[in-house]
This record gives sequence, structure tokens and C-alpha cells, in this order.
Amino acid sequence: MKIVIIDYGSGNVQSVQFSLQRLGYTASLSANKNEIKSADRVIFPGVGHAQMAMNNLEKNDLVELIANLSQPVLGICLGMQLMCNQTEEGDVKGLGIFDAKVKKFQDLKVPQIGWNTLSSSSDKYHNNYVYMIHSFYAEICEQTQASCTYGLNYSAVLQKDNFMAFQFHPEKSSRYGAKLINEFITQK
Repeated sequence: MKIVIIDYGSGNVQSVQFSLQRLGYTASLSANKNEIKSADRVIFPGVGHAQMAMNNLEKNDLVELIANLSQPVLGICLGMQLMCNQTEEGDVKGLGIFDAKVKKFQDLKVPQIGWNTLSSSSDKYHNNYVYMIHSFYAEICEQTQASCTYGLNYSAVLQKDNFMAFQFHPEKSSRYGAKLINEFITQK
């Protein structure tokens, strides 16, 4: 199984890599288009500013590549936000995979840091605790599989075709996060 973590200069790639190692998987970090295209699983993490991250993706000619991947792809935190249509952070156009706009929390302490509870019609997600750290959120949309509440309801899990994304950090969400990562890697 070839797992590639997209390395585009936007945070938490090492914590994702370490979480995979704890589960017994080896993953390479790469911004090389051929490496990413040939992977069995692709992880698109991110921490940082959306505009800088999109600039890095464009500089590495990865925008169209990521949006057109056909293997399972997992977006994490900023990676999830960049998979949406647009983000208020830097007024940046996203990859357009998920039909949602990313907005900044208003009148709330940001970033939201700590544990939050997922709400979903699916037992896979409902009432599970996940670790969050973010100032922006994706609106609820047709692709929302689970939500969280912080002053308002927002998308915590998005899924469309081969693309899955978490606003939370599964690599920091204890056993439940490890379970989600393992399920992503082993899905058929």
C-alpha cells in the first residue's frame, strides 16, 4: 500500500506521518505530482493560512491534480477547508470538491481549541469526541456527514465520492481518531 501525504509547506505533516507509523503504516511526504498520482491513498493535511497554502499548491502545480484524484483522498483541517468552494481566509477560491463556503467564526473566541462532540445520523460518527483547533469552519452542505457545534453548527466531516475530509485532527483524537485513519487506509 503506497500512502502519500501531500507536503506543500502547510503544517502538521509530521504528526500525521507519526500517527500512521503508530498504526503500522509507512507514508511518504511529497509534492511530486507523479508520486501523488501513483499513491493508493492520499492525505491532504494542513495547518496555517488558506491564502499561503493555496499559493504553495499553485506554485507546485497541485491544484488541478488534487481535485482530479481518483483514489481515496483524506483532507484534514486546512486541507478540508481548501477542498471547499471558497474561504473567507484571504478570500481564496478553493478546489471546489465540496459545495461549501468556509467562514470565520464571529463573536466567539478563536481559535476553537479542544475536544468537541460529533453529531451525525451515522453511528460511525455520532457522539464521538474529536480534537479541534480552528478559527474558520465549513458551512453545513449536502456533503456533510457529521457536524459539531461552536456557537453554530458546522461541517466536521465531509464526503463526496473518493474524497473524505475532517475539520478535526484525527491524528490527535486518541483511539477514535486512530480508528478513522485506519478505516480510511483499509477501505475497499
